[in-house]
Amino acid sequence: MTQPVGPLPSFDPACPMSTFPIQIGGKWTAMIMLCLQDGPRRFGVLRRHLRPISTKVLTETLGLMGRDGLVRRRPVAGADDGGVEYELTTLGRSLLGVVEHARAWARDHAEELAHARAWARDHAEELAHARAWARDHADELAHARDDAQRAG
Repeated sequence: MTQPVGPLPSFDPACPMSTFPIQIGGKWTAMIMLCLQDGPRRFGVLRRHLRPISTKVLTETLGLMGRDGLVRRRPVAGADDGGVEYELTTLGRSLLGVVEHARAWARDHAEELAHARAWARDHAEELAHARAWARDHADELAHARDDAQRAG
């Protein structure tokens, strides 16, 4: 039977992890890694702690992490319910420092990130128009650039 291995990290919605601009794997990979850093955890423990992650997304993310060699899935010793637990591999543990540095960076720059995202949200319509204009005029702009290079 799996013994408790310590408290799980907090992922408050205001936590920098929730606005993490740097991804290792998918959206949830780094948070799962942090939940596993102190030892193996059962699926249900991860699922409850990582709300609002869905069962489907947690299953997919753990599968991809297993494919990449970051976690290992193993039967729970002595469990008569056929339960399994997940633990970080040596390769997965080697990324914990990177995750911690990225978390610190996000924490240090949280205000700047929030400002940039608010600006993008407030200007989304005009940015979409500018992208559409550039897309619609790409050939015309390329020809003008080529003409200018030939003339220069």
